[in-house]
Amino acid sequence: MSAPPLLALKDISKRFGAVQALAGIDLEIRAGEVVALVGDNGAGKSTLVKIIAGVDPADHGVVEWDGRPVHITRPHDAQALGIATVYQDLALCDNLDVVGNLFLGREIHRIGVLDEVEMERRTLDLLDTFSLRMPSVRVPVASLSGGQRQTVAISRSLLGEPRLVLLDEPTAALGIEQTAQVLDLVDRLRERGLGVLLISHNMGDVKAVADWIAVLRLGRNNGFFDVTTTSHEQIISSITGATDNAVTRRATREWEAG
Repeated sequence: MSAPPLLALKDISKRFGAVQALAGIDLEIRAGEVVALVGDNGAGKSTLVKIIAGVDPADHGVVEWDGRPVHITRPHDAQALGIATVYQDLALCDNLDVVGNLFLGREIHRIGVLDEVEMERRTLDLLDTFSLRMPSVRVPVASLSGGQRQTVAISRSLLGEPRLVLLDEPTAALGIEQTAQVLDLVDRLRERGLGVLLISHNMGDVKAVADWIAVLRLGRNNGFFDVTTTSHEQIISSITGATDNAVTRRATREWEAG
């Protein structure tokens, strides 16, 4: 018998006043897999991520972790299970160095004094574990490139040794080389057996690292696809809700160019 999914969402719904943001959502993420969550603006991607992260609990449905029902009603609940979230704004402190950002709010003390040596050692160990390059762990993050800043944010989420990492548009506004660095990190997360939920509008990134694509449309499931066996046209049609028309053909060309 195969192991249960790391995370399983069943019949998840969420309403904001008169707006039904999500309705009957099902989703599974397994250890060692990257699932890309895609959909047009307003499809419900951000709402679903907030539900998993405990920021905005679901109104209805079941969340299972390792095959058992759990209640995620606040961020602490998600973190305690082993779920880490890296939001698009990164929430870094520009005036602090890499070490300071990684341990912000969970500093290590020794006899009432910050143990800078131990925090730096753990930072270097973490970067080495995931083969991450950084000019120095003692430079302010304001001086780092966009890709390096994204790496710092993801590294901070890994300090608690999570089993599932949620990445919200991790390559938005990054250049080609910086994007490649972040996608390499996603590959390494998968190689180490972590589950990854990647929220992205960039189909090139999705093709590069995802094993599966989950499509949301108007707050509902609209397809779950194996990246290696599903055509570009089918994915685009699922995202747009279109058949073979000019919009679909144009979107498909953009996918292939990505």
